[in-house]
Amino acid sequence: MPLSLDRQNAYRKRYARAHPGWRPATERYEMLIRAHLRPGMTVLDLGCGRGGVLEQLGAAVERPIGLDPDFASLREHRLPDLPRAVALADALPLRAGCVDLVLASWVLEHVTNPARVFGEIGRALRPGGAFIFLAPGAHSLAALINRAFGPLQRWLVPRLYGRHETDAFPVVYRANTRAQIEALARGAGMRLDTLLQIYDPTYFAFHPLLFRLNAALSSILPPSMAEHLVGVCVKSSG
Repeated sequence: MPLSLDRQNAYRKRYARAHPGWRPATERYEMLIRAHLRPGMTVLDLGCGRGGVLEQLGAAVERPIGLDPDFASLREHRLPDLPRAVALADALPLRAGCVDLVLASWVLEHVTNPARVFGEIGRALRPGGAFIFLAPGAHSLAALINRAFGPLQRWLVPRLYGRHETDAFPVVYRANTRAQIEALARGAGMRLDTLLQIYDPTYFAFHPLLFRLNAALSSILPPSMAEHLVGVCVKSSG
């Protein structure tokens, strides 16, 4: 039986009960967005896919925009009134300084030219604006295995996790460490303001024993091997 998202979330709740204060990366991501969100802001969801964080934020985002390179996903977006367009992250069809917040969940690991992407994000942001992201860490066990079996990813992911093959995109991890993100942000006129490195022992929880093993490993591994990165880069206001 594939390790479905529902099963993963059930294990996350179990892990949270045993580790007070721990929250899944998706919750930390939403909390950071809400902390930066203000009325009237223009918010870009970069790589918006079929839904995601804009669905969760709802009416809190007054001026949302969605961009994604996959037309089929945009056509099936669950917010039919969302202004959205096909676009690549390294060539945003936006004028300079027109966006208050840029959001990107599960995007950075796919970017082959991160300097151009960060440059475009920095260009589109207003001074003082923020880029808030959720991404896998490059040195987690899951990422290491993913790289090792990269050519088989489109075959393995549906069978292990029950996702459709069209939702399994190639990963390169060129913007998925603290050092990489700090350097990329600097080059785009931003600074890394916040970086949370969050363990998630559910990716190999195909059996309760595997979940317990990964939960034990999370207590001894260095932060650089955490499964998830949640962060905020802020554009200079000068």
